[in-house]
Amino acid sequence: MLTLAPVAVATDAHADVSGTVCLSSLPSQATDTLNLIATGGPFPYSQDGVVFQNREGVLPSESYGYYHEYTVITPGAPTRGTRRIITGQAYQEDYYTGDHYATFYLIDQTC
Repeated sequence: MLTLAPVAVATDAHADVSGTVCLSSLPSQATDTLNLIATGGPFPYSQDGVVFQNREGVLPSESYGYYHEYTVITPGAPTRGTRRIITGQAYQEDYYTGDHYATFYLIDQTC
């Protein structure tokens, strides 16, 4: 089982993202998703690439359209599951959530 220390947790107040997780410690499907993002798809779900609105207020506050979300496939799941990568417009600003937006981790792709 994957165990990570959250860098941001959804609460009533805004929480700043202040830590990272190595890409190598995430499920292999996260790498698959990042590769699809880098090449422009094709993506497995029609919802992939839609604007992520940051309703939880966990990620840094940005204008509408700054963030987009993509599914990280969960093998055996009958639905999209709870795993996502959220991309920001800044270079390599990619966040992982394995619990459908309750916690976020800034992905460090160099480790």
